[in-house]
Amino acid sequence: MKKWTPALFSSQLESILKEHEIEIKEASSKEMYYAISSLISQEIERNWKKTEKRYHSKRPKQLYYLSMEFLIGGLLKNNLFHYDMLDTCNQAMTELGFDPDQIYQEERDPGLGNGGLGRLAACFLDSLAALQYPGHGYGIRYRYGLFEQRIINGYQTELPDYWLDSPYPWEIRKIDEAVEIEYGGSVHMQQAEDGSFTFSYHNTDKVLAVPYDVPIIGFQNKVVNTLRLWSAEPADAVQQPDETEYYHQLEHHHAIEQISGFLYPDDSSEEGKWLRLKQQYFLVAASLQKILKDYQENVRKSLSKLPDKVVIQINDTHPSLAIPEMMRILMDEESLGWDEAWQITSNMFAYTNHTIMSEALEKWPVTVMHQLLPRLYMIINEINERFCRDIWEGHTELRERISEMAIIADGYVHMARLAVVGSFSVNGVAKLHTQILKTQELKDFYQLYPKRFNNKTNGITHRRWLLMANPRLAEVITETISSHWIKRPRELTHLLRHINDKPLLDQLDIIKNENKQKLADYIQQTTGILVDHQSIFDVQIKRLHEYKRQLLNTFHVIYLYNELKENPLLDITPRTFIFAAKAAPSYYFAKEVIKLINTVASVVNHDPAIKGKLKVVFLENYNVSLAEKIIPAVDLSEQISTAGKEASGTGNMKMMMNGALTIGTLDGANIEMKQLVSEANIFLFGLQSDEVFQYYQTGEYQANELYQTDDRLAKILDQLRDGYFGHEFKDIYYQLLSTNDPYFILKDFDDYVETHQHIDQTYRNKDSWLSKSLVNIAHSGKFSSDRTIREYATSIWKL
Repeated sequence: MKKWTPALFSSQLESILKEHEIEIKEASSKEMYYAISSLISQEIERNWKKTEKRYHSKRPKQLYYLSMEFLIGGLLKNNLFHYDMLDTCNQAMTELGFDPDQIYQEERDPGLGNGGLGRLAACFLDSLAALQYPGHGYGIRYRYGLFEQRIINGYQTELPDYWLDSPYPWEIRKIDEAVEIEYGGSVHMQQAEDGSFTFSYHNTDKVLAVPYDVPIIGFQNKVVNTLRLWSAEPADAVQQPDETEYYHQLEHHHAIEQISGFLYPDDSSEEGKWLRLKQQYFLVAASLQKILKDYQENVRKSLSKLPDKVVIQINDTHPSLAIPEMMRILMDEESLGWDEAWQITSNMFAYTNHTIMSEALEKWPVTVMHQLLPRLYMIINEINERFCRDIWEGHTELRERISEMAIIADGYVHMARLAVVGSFSVNGVAKLHTQILKTQELKDFYQLYPKRFNNKTNGITHRRWLLMANPRLAEVITETISSHWIKRPRELTHLLRHINDKPLLDQLDIIKNENKQKLADYIQQTTGILVDHQSIFDVQIKRLHEYKRQLLNTFHVIYLYNELKENPLLDITPRTFIFAAKAAPSYYFAKEVIKLINTVASVVNHDPAIKGKLKVVFLENYNVSLAEKIIPAVDLSEQISTAGKEASGTGNMKMMMNGALTIGTLDGANIEMKQLVSEANIFLFGLQSDEVFQYYQTGEYQANELYQTDDRLAKILDQLRDGYFGHEFKDIYYQLLSTNDPYFILKDFDDYVETHQHIDQTYRNKDSWLSKSLVNIAHSGKFSSDRTIREYATSIWKL
């Protein structure tokens, strides 16, 4: 790779712009964005071809990561950084009179994911390339993301997230590698002379899956892996001259394009269910065709050797149809018998479970599956029959549990059960999560397949979330312990030798305050709210869901406000509460919580009686780019889910890595964080998962008793009921009490408030707080996705 200088960078950009008849001094920020992308793409393409050539010649075992989400964020800064060109680019832009940040802001976040699931997949791809593993992602090229969130009068308003309204410079369309997918129709079975059966399909609906490849760049190592995104297009052109037929075809083609139209279409309607299932089959059917084609062209061994050269990771239940689809291909197209096909398939797939919420474990109505994918339904039915027979004949102790384990039961196809039965590995994503899978949600399957279950605690890429998002902090760490931690993040533990190093703690304090000032400036620019950057930045940024308990956080804000109204002289450390979250469009209660947060913000922020001691901010349209602005500035990370509900969490890791202290329940990866940093350096509160489970089992918890006996809670709930914050919030009052507070917000409130009082006192001792912050940074290397990927590669994928 050539040695880039600012002068060389500028001259190369000048050449690229001249090709488009643009003078470099007159270029817009958007034009500079495309020019820089073009320049770095030339470097990428050379290494991409070399990587593919190396994989082709060496024929290593390859990993394919199937996921409905890849929340990759902006790639321009990321790619420059990975090629060690970011500083050079920034210097060149500054010398030319451009603001680098303005150029980077021209890039829209790709609408390819929603939350932790998609961001995890992106971190995993980053680590695979950084560690030089042959691993690739397969997803869908959604034209529209989930939605663009706007807050209007305090309410969430959803606008289309058409992130492809301008050309996306990182993708390459490969129409020559398009494949055909078939839906519906009828299946005809014929028996051959040797007694075997063949299957043919008639009157199917054909869809073309067109691949768009996005490069995934290894950190300063010249490796370029691939994220392949499939786009749905009509398999035939509109050619009929008859007007009625023409418009019918147009409508049909529009329906086809909808398959890759929207991330997570609403599946509350029958039409939405069909579309979601079409999307899932589209992803797996197109991906498996490509995977098998590559195997047959490059490896050229018998299909029985497939598991030696190919491993497919199913990211949550969404791609579970890959299992019966692989069986269909092996039997119907490659003429293998059932036993041989199953031997190959069940040794090629591994399944990651991401939830213990039973309502989130996908299931599809048999009627929909049968009509949309008739051959796959036949195969799933056969898998189910054989599975149930095996239990009946070989595991008599589980006979009574067959109805709870069957893949097809109660008129539904249960996708998590299919994934467990058809995979050789089933992993959870934090120790507690995996334990709960074994003892509660999937306990019968664990009894049946104990060796199949394992844990792989999630991780995040420290390259994006520390090196790139917080360069001043990364620089100070390197000055203190050398740069070895960049390649080996566990070496951050060397910082533990410096937890009482006053000059270092002072530097951490300066950096944190600079980051907080930047965020405060952004808040003022975007919301008009003026916040004190020296206040505690108390942050909860994650998807809006009842179990994540943004409502508990809001109750604490209301409690503090009530306290200050009663006693304006109350001695509390000033706080800025920062929220960012999207609620699913049809999730009424979650949207009411967003409205409540914004209403409380309006009341608190405009009340002169509290003398600015509290500020509340809701930042709209939470995405990767916004997270990169918030996370370096966090003092206190809110990880307050009901114990036993959060599988892992990754926001907790990102904020920890940037020096935030955590207030949290013993849930998800918080438990492993506590084990590393000790209880002295994390703020824990609330029920534990076994206590929550016990309450669910016995029904002993009575929310109404707390409402009647805790004056603080009574006042807050009465304020919601009686319209103190407006008349929209009676539903929150009634929901909490009528459903008996299923996420234990009222139960954990007292401990939560008391813990926050301890936090207030701790923050006043600046050196003590900074020392705890450094302990958290030092132990955060354990949560690098490099560690996670090495564990997958070694014990599951055998790369």
